[in-house]
Amino acid sequence: MIVVHHLNNSRSQRVLWLLEELELPYEVKRYRRDPATMLAPPELRSIHPLGKAPVIVDDGTTMAESGAILEYLVERYGDGRLVPVAGTPERLRYRYWMHFAEGSAMPPLLLHLIFSRMKVAPMPFFARPVAKAIAERALETYVRPNLTRTLNFLEAELTPRDWFAGTNFTVADIQMSFPLEAADARVGLGPQYPRLKDWLNRIHARPAYQRALESGGEYELLR
Repeated sequence: MIVVHHLNNSRSQRVLWLLEELELPYEVKRYRRDPATMLAPPELRSIHPLGKAPVIVDDGTTMAESGAILEYLVERYGDGRLVPVAGTPERLRYRYWMHFAEGSAMPPLLLHLIFSRMKVAPMPFFARPVAKAIAERALETYVRPNLTRTLNFLEAELTPRDWFAGTNFTVADIQMSFPLEAADARVGLGPQYPRLKDWLNRIHARPAYQRALESGGEYELLR
């Protein structure tokens, strides 16, 4: 039995989703973020030294990092499902998006979260104007332009196709779900991004996605 160490409002939701797509049996062990710090609880360090989620344990193997877990699961249990055929252009696109999600898409979203929270964080009154000015300057000159460029790129990539790797839904779409859900929560996917919004609506309508939400519980990304 695959055991998923699942943290609320986190990347581990992607792991539950893939398990549901593959119709694999699994057990969920839930952990909750500290409501003050939003960090994972210390109990997770007994499962993996970094104390983060997701982590899975499968037949004596412990795996961390959501992208690595998705690749492990689909390679071991997928029987060719949800992955394009090797040697095709779709397989190259698949590999690209599996890495793009965390390597390029998430860093500016994390910076947006940090600097946005800095503007309203509790601090001595005399420090607040300086911190707010620094945060707004970083957002205006670097973070927002980077996010806009990224979202424009993603919109263009989905304009001629339904899914990130091509005509078929793949694990790359599961991997890309977290950054695009985070983008929608933090900056909003307005009318200038109709293909991205349509893609989000379609993944959210998938029965396996809905079952994963029921299995994992609370899923509301930090803003």
